[in-house]
Amino acid sequence: MENISINRIPLQTKIRQPITSSQIASPKQSFLQHLQEASTKTELKVSKHANQRLAERNIYISDAEWQVVSERVSEARSKGVNDSLVLMDQAALIVSAKNATVITAMDRTEAKNQLFTNIDGTIVLN
Repeated sequence: MENISINRIPLQTKIRQPITSSQIASPKQSFLQHLQEASTKTELKVSKHANQRLAERNIYISDAEWQVVSERVSEARSKGVNDSLVLMDQAALIVSAKNATVITAMDRTEAKNQLFTNIDGTIVLN
């Protein structure tokens, strides 16, 4: 029989360094940043009904104005607003902040004598 020798190799354990708070904070911060970006980049949609009202009432809202409305609705949503009244110089919009959708629109002069219900926030734009 052949001579077989068994040599023991000492077990080398790696000692883990404790995880520091800075190592934990950066992935969380990164996730929060991505989450905020995703929630603020939601583009505002216009419902079929609102689109008809805009056309019927000859209300024109520029791309720059839509951008401001969209940003402010996102801000309102982040503060817990679900349905809001957006008052602009030329129009009043009812917007579902929760769904990022314009529900209806009316001329600002028409909105003067209206009662708005089921809203939990108002956005006034100049």
